[in-house]
Amino acid sequence: MEERNRTLGEFIIEKQKDHNYSTGELSKIINSIRLAAKVVNYKVNKAGLVDIIGAAGEQNVQGEDQQKLDVYANEVFIQTLINREIVCGIASEENDDFITVQGLDEGHNNKYVVLMDPLDGSSNIDVNVPVGTIFSVFRRITEVGTPVTLEDFLQPGTAQVAAGYVIYGTSTMLVYTTGHGVNGFTLNPAIGTFYLSHPNMQFSKDGKIYSINEGNYVHFPQGVKDYIKYCQLEEGDRPYTSRYIGSLVSDIHRNMIKGGIYIYPTSSKAPKGKLRLLYECNPMAFIAEQAGGKASDGFGRIMEIQPTELHQRVPFFCGSYNMVEKAEEFMRKSS
Repeated sequence: MEERNRTLGEFIIEKQKDHNYSTGELSKIINSIRLAAKVVNYKVNKAGLVDIIGAAGEQNVQGEDQQKLDVYANEVFIQTLINREIVCGIASEENDDFITVQGLDEGHNNKYVVLMDPLDGSSNIDVNVPVGTIFSVFRRITEVGTPVTLEDFLQPGTAQVAAGYVIYGTSTMLVYTTGHGVNGFTLNPAIGTFYLSHPNMQFSKDGKIYSINEGNYVHFPQGVKDYIKYCQLEEGDRPYTSRYIGSLVSDIHRNMIKGGIYIYPTSSKAPKGKLRLLYECNPMAFIAEQAGGKASDGFGRIMEIQPTELHQRVPFFCGSYNMVEKAEEFMRKSS
């Protein structure tokens, strides 16, 4: 079969052999995410036509106003995963605590937990900027047959068995990895099927795009300020181009295709950083590394951080390998 004619469903079945002792559960999780993504995509694409954009009048656990579509996407992904009877626990950026999934047999016998940001960048919906879903899958570490505990979710990123994102843009794409490279699938809305459109996605070793909210420059640590000056210097292949959408999925996706670095550092306004380790940084780091890139907190590998809380925030440097290395060099010099 022509590689690019393969559907996501066919691809998932073919790749089951990559996993020793595969029982099909991980494949079912990816299939569930595919289904939920199609439902959310439909709502995102008609957001301007109905009363679904705008704030829902509540705040999530981080104190941020929840957009209506945030709430909707959260419910769709949670219910789809629960209804398919394939996970034992779910943690969402939108929920205070994790959800224990008992299963029909009431035996807590499923092996995987899913962590997710159901609608990343949702504050951009009102202005028609692409938003996305980010997800991360771990194998539980508590005993099968018992309810999940916080320990099952507080695992370092190196333990991830799958991660990915969906970008709802001019075309809708699902990009994911199970530790054997990164592949992207584009939705054909006419028939509701995802097709392999971007096989073996790779970050170039070097890039010419840096993505950071320069409006916060005065609040950044010195190492980040020095790296930005380096990017702007007219020397060699520089200056680099500044491109910042403000939607993590969109910025990472563009930089993976075109080559670049994404930075959301600590600042005097956000001393621990803003992005969440479990819902955003770990899954994006897994994707980046599988695509030949690098992901760091400015000093060390993101995926080696031992989480201590569900909604932990960290600084995030992610993208083309040599660009992240250079940013780390500036961070070390200034520390």
